[in-house]
Amino acid sequence: MRLSIHHRTTYRYSQPQARLIQLLRMTPSSHVGQHVVDWRIDVDRDARLRYRRDGFGNETAMLYVEGPVREITLIVQGEILTEDTAGIVQGANEPLSPLVFLRGTPLTETGPDITAFAQEMLGLADPLERAHALNRGIGERMRFDTGAMDVERSAADAFAAGHGVCQDMTHVFIAAARALHMPARYVSGHLFRRDGASDQPAAHAWAEAYIDGIGWVGFDPANAICPDDAYVRVAIGLDYREAAPVSGARTGGGLETLDVGVHVGRAQTQSQG
Repeated sequence: MRLSIHHRTTYRYSQPQARLIQLLRMTPSSHVGQHVVDWRIDVDRDARLRYRRDGFGNETAMLYVEGPVREITLIVQGEILTEDTAGIVQGANEPLSPLVFLRGTPLTETGPDITAFAQEMLGLADPLERAHALNRGIGERMRFDTGAMDVERSAADAFAAGHGVCQDMTHVFIAAARALHMPARYVSGHLFRRDGASDQPAAHAWAEAYIDGIGWVGFDPANAICPDDAYVRVAIGLDYREAAPVSGARTGGGLETLDVGVHVGRAQTQSQG
């Protein structure tokens, strides 16, 4: 599938900012099943961008903007060719051992409820079957709720609440997998919705688990499936904080507001027949 992605991020400030420094994890890489045809980052004012790879192997850009700044908009857009690999990740830049992804974080805190949920899977001898069962089970126990967005909420709190967004459900999957001594990590990216909802309020998130004999395999508990050719993989990390599309700091007081808009559709050059 040839997908076209347009991701807009606008920051507004109640007081002028003297300086902005932001880390952008918004550029996908090519690997088996995903080929970047064209990609660019545009900023609506004078800015400096420095590109590099981070410790997870993600393509990143450091954005430097000198003030005064009351508003800034980032536009990230491009085209990606995708194929269905049944969620199996091959050919990606992997600088770290899978064992690194057994490490817990505050956002992937397990707690007794998630531990008990994970232990229900111990009757399945095959690690791949366990991962699939976790993926299905989270959707059965948690309701997808777009009004429950809280980037600081832990997996334990989200699981106890019984509802959340894709970020929450991904954190629960990661916490449960690690409780089973299965390396797991957070993925931020984009999803082409086959129901025609091409305009979306945010990027998507899912998990990857390391399965001996296979490698990294993606699991999307928000949709209870493995990623297919409708998914564009952008960045990975131990949790949301380490894979978030934008993070950074500002010099200046006042309040900050954020507005995000994402469009994921078929590229116009692709036949619709």
